[in-house]
Amino acid sequence: MKAQYKVAIILISTSLTIILTFGIGVYILVQKYSFEDFYKRLKTRATIAAQYTFESNKTNAESFKIIREKHLEKLDQEKEYIIKANNQTEISVFSKSSGIPISFLNKIISKNIEYLNINETFYAGIKYETNNEIYIIIVSANNYYANHHLNYTRNIILISILFAASIITFLSFYFSNKIFSPIRNLSNRVKNISSENIHLRIEESYEDKEISQLVTSFNDLLNRLETAFAIQNNFISNASHEFSTPLTAIMGEAEVVLMKERTTSEYQISLKSILEQTERLNEITKTLLYLAETGYSNKIIETEIIRSDELVWEAKKIVNKLNPNNHIQIDMSLLPENPMKLKINGIKTLLIIAITNILNNACKYSNNKPVSISIASSDNNVLIAVKDQGIGIPESEMDFIYDPFFRASNTKIFDGYGIGLPLCRNIVRIHKGVLNVFSKVNQGTLVEIKIPHADIKNIEY
Repeated sequence: MKAQYKVAIILISTSLTIILTFGIGVYILVQKYSFEDFYKRLKTRATIAAQYTFESNKTNAESFKIIREKHLEKLDQEKEYIIKANNQTEISVFSKSSGIPISFLNKIISKNIEYLNINETFYAGIKYETNNEIYIIIVSANNYYANHHLNYTRNIILISILFAASIITFLSFYFSNKIFSPIRNLSNRVKNISSENIHLRIEESYEDKEISQLVTSFNDLLNRLETAFAIQNNFISNASHEFSTPLTAIMGEAEVVLMKERTTSEYQISLKSILEQTERLNEITKTLLYLAETGYSNKIIETEIIRSDELVWEAKKIVNKLNPNNHIQIDMSLLPENPMKLKINGIKTLLIIAITNILNNACKYSNNKPVSISIASSDNNVLIAVKDQGIGIPESEMDFIYDPFFRASNTKIFDGYGIGLPLCRNIVRIHKGVLNVFSKVNQGTLVEIKIPHADIKNIEY
């Protein structure tokens, strides 16, 4: 809230400063114009006064008087002064009698025209020479416009500033509230997320691009934290159970062998059994390490530009070695015409692990029935889909398929540790992708992987 008020205050102060500066500027310009205009009016009257006073032709003089009385309004406190100014004595005497500064009179003599303002009384004086005589004609008056109209203009400007200030204050707080409202809502939603409900996510429905990016980054962080918490919460209980089976078998086999002397063939059988359990223990350990690494960090090794179809062929080769009886069919019918749309930016080793794991599970849980894997591309993503004809996953258990060590209730006859699918999802998330699973019991399972295209600037669609 403090930041919101701070932004509003900055907007208000900045706007008011601009408006106040503009208002003062307008007032000064109007005042300057009023003074200049009034001086011109006084000068015109002084010129006309000289004309009808010293004009030798009485007809012309009367004409000037008529023009003045008919067309020039009488100014407030208007006065005329006609001074004979042949010498300094005459000027000094007039100055003392009229109260007009002698400096003003001397400037009229030297400049031919001069203006003066004393206590809102304005003076305009001109020098007039006739018959070798020098005269000073001065017209003075109060500037009604300056005294009244300028005050009115000032009041209008002040009222406008106050009105604008109220509007600006309202709009500043309104828009600052609107700007900070998404952040405040985001903060309130974040407060509701804790270790108990870390599966919650913030909806990415904000129109603001920066806020939307922040939400995406925060959700990515929650994805990693959720995996980390899941590993932490389930590791001790579930991992101890998974480790106990091969360890118990190894210890039991060793104890039986040591109870009495055995033949060479019996020792070999026992060592082979111990080796099998050790390999199983080693596989569990490696898988757990992969899961932990992908859960805690998204910068395991440097990424590279990879073709998704090459990943699929590599994964199939590995599955062929692990399960020679598989019936994996690679569907090439959906491949895009532009090979650039098959490229993704990623970590090759981890992506092969993810695809291999999904293919292996598809073969295992379908008893080596045909499994299809297809590759396609949309405008933004590479799509890899694996479809099997296996036992499927019960609908009531779909919410738990990403929990480490969870295995569906209909998989008891199959070997496994319940770690593969969480590992695959973590790997896909590291690549800013999405892994979706659709399944029905006895109808098979469809696993979809969506990973964004590689950021190649010269790609042509």
